[in-house]
Amino acid sequence: MTEKEMIQKNIEEFSRIQDWMQVAEKDSAVYKAIKRRYTELKVMLQAFGINLTELDIIKE
Repeated sequence: MTEKEMIQKNIEEFSRIQDWMQVAEKDSAVYKAIKRRYTELKVMLQAFGINLTELDIIKE
């Protein structure tokens, strides 16, 4: 997998994760598990130099 493909895959997953976070109860175990992945993806994308200003709708 090329770096470009990896970035694209992670951006798509980041978007899906945020959709799930919006419908999950914030106090639930599911939300907490999703948020862990959200944080991991956010760190990875920032390490690749991706500007998350427009992509990050959760902003946590």
